Amino acid sequence: MNKPLSPSKCLDEVNLHKQYSVKLMPHQEDPVYQLVNKINKIIANSSTPTRMLQDLAKVIGVAFQVDGCSLVTVSGEVSSEAITASWCAQENLELSGAEDEMFSMEEHLDVAVIECASERFTIEDIPTIQKCLAIGRQSLPPTIKAVLAIPTRFGGKNNGVISLIKSQPYIWRESEKQLLKAVESCCAIAFSQVAQTQQIADQNHYLRTCVQHQSLIKRLTIISRTNLEINQMLRLALASTAEALEADRGLLILLKYTDPLFRNRRQQQIPQAKASVVAQWNGTTETPLINQLDISQISFSLRDCGLCQRAFVNSGNPLILNNDDTNLKDTLTVNPVFAIEALPVVLLMPLEIQGKVLGFLVLQQAVARDWQATELNIVQMVCAQLSNAIIQTQTLRQVQTLVDERTAQLQRSLEVQARLYEVKRQQTEQLQKLNDLKDEFLSNISDRLRHPLTRISVAIRNLRQMGQLNERQTKYAHMIEQDCTDEIHLINDLLKLQELATHNERPQLETTDLNTRIRDLSATFEAKLADKGISLSLDFPDSPLTVQTERESFDRILQELLTNASKYSEHDTVVHLHVTHQVNQEVDQVMIKVSNIGRGISEEEASYIFDRFRRGKGRWTPGAGLGLALVKSLVQHLNGTIAVESTPIEDSSFSTICFTLTLPQFSDKNDS
Repeated sequence: MNKPLSPSKCLDEVNLHKQYSVKLMPHQEDPVYQLVNKINKIIANSSTPTRMLQDLAKVIGVAFQVDGCSLVTVSGEVSSEAITASWCAQENLELSGAEDEMFSMEEHLDVAVIECASERFTIEDIPTIQKCLAIGRQSLPPTIKAVLAIPTRFGGKNNGVISLIKSQPYIWRESEKQLLKAVESCCAIAFSQVAQTQQIADQNHYLRTCVQHQSLIKRLTIISRTNLEINQMLRLALASTAEALEADRGLLILLKYTDPLFRNRRQQQIPQAKASVVAQWNGTTETPLINQLDISQISFSLRDCGLCQRAFVNSGNPLILNNDDTNLKDTLTVNPVFAIEALPVVLLMPLEIQGKVLGFLVLQQAVARDWQATELNIVQMVCAQLSNAIIQTQTLRQVQTLVDERTAQLQRSLEVQARLYEVKRQQTEQLQKLNDLKDEFLSNISDRLRHPLTRISVAIRNLRQMGQLNERQTKYAHMIEQDCTDEIHLINDLLKLQELATHNERPQLETTDLNTRIRDLSATFEAKLADKGISLSLDFPDSPLTVQTERESFDRILQELLTNASKYSEHDTVVHLHVTHQVNQEVDQVMIKVSNIGRGISEEEASYIFDRFRRGKGRWTPGAGLGLALVKSLVQHLNGTIAVESTPIEDSSFSTICFTLTLPQFSDKNDS
């Protein structure tokens, strides 16, 4: 095949033409010049690369009087896809059209029939020629018995192959080889131009794809920021994605898990889940099966669809089916919703977030498609956005449901509280009316009782003055007079309590020598205490103590405390009255403690000992239970406080009971 050429005139002319192929030849009748001139005109005037190669294949085939001619670009850095153009003589074209079998290198072409016209071909040129013949097998003679081919070189690299084909055994002449070598450089320029045009077309396609992807991202961003309902947003997102990626059909399938333990499943275990089609988009493909599907009623079990199961276990990665995946399609059970017979090419991408598969985004094609990495990245980005939108919507729904439930509970609670408030208000009004009636009753009954009791007391005193009573009558008269006096005091106490409760008047303060006042009041109790064997111990500050207080109220408080001590003190004990003056947190105070030894007061009794008509349990000392209640009201009237404390005495059944009275030390300017 690599035969040396004999020196001849033809060889010289061919070499001269090859060296100056772009210049006008001096001999216009030279066949080399004519062929090169035709090729250059075709290169200069052709509108499209495909048309140019077709015209070149025809011109070269006719010039060499062969049965077929094939021009194929060699894929490389400039163009990643080979471009082919073939020409076949009419009689061979008719035979080729009758052939049903595909072109096979093993059956129709032997390496021995291939001859290279170039003197500098390498060992890789023959496989390149074979590959190019296989690529350009269309429109070639059904049988190939002789091939004369030459690789074209541009910029030091192969960029195409020119193949001349004979359907019968043929010995190529040297002039034919030289002529083919002469047109090699022109065809190399044509192949380079085709490759550059293809590169520009690829770049334009890439730019259009980038613009479409950017437009898709922009539309998805706008959709995600709208207040659309989730299903409507999913439909718009699916339509935008399928249209931008030029798919024939798009589906959006969501999963609803019925298995409560699906989070703890093993990696390859398929949980119980219901798959529902929530969105569908159809492009230009018209298929009756697709048009008959009503997505609003389409749902199926995840375990009944092998295609979805395959995508589920491979979550995070897309599942791609093409026309040549027949074995996989035969082994997988596919739900009719996919219409796999009409749209066999499938891209199925899981909607996944935090390890949970929410559903699938499905894009389908009627013809085979090689998905690019950028397209898969776009689909993954769309799935991530849809997953976030679905989770956010579900979370918002759960939060809204919880808020609605809590709001309803709060509303019911407010209604109950409103009813309770109304009931309480009515009860308060009724209690206030009853209290007013009670006060009116006490006021009336007190006046009605006080007058006859006063008349009885006056009558008894008059009888005594008349001296007409014997000793026994005098005793009874004394008892009646004492009871009248006690009842009058009781009535006066009730009226005083009523007055303090209903008339919140300021105390009438006056300067009082506290030491002198306490001595005078204590002197009136010495005889009463002495009858029970009780002594009174007074403890005053060394310096005189003057206070601003309401004298009448103060006297009554001290009288009641001493009276209470005389009633409940044990025989042969001491009642201590201790007076101190102190400044506590910048508040000037006088503290008076009255303590005695008697039966202890429990915590329960201490909680109500100052209430009206309440007395300690088990105490049979006569009384109405108003003394300490009156003391508390008078102390509050003087802006003071009173407390009781019971301290058990060791090795004894008695306790030390101490009433602590605290009164503010008013200044003269507070008297107003």
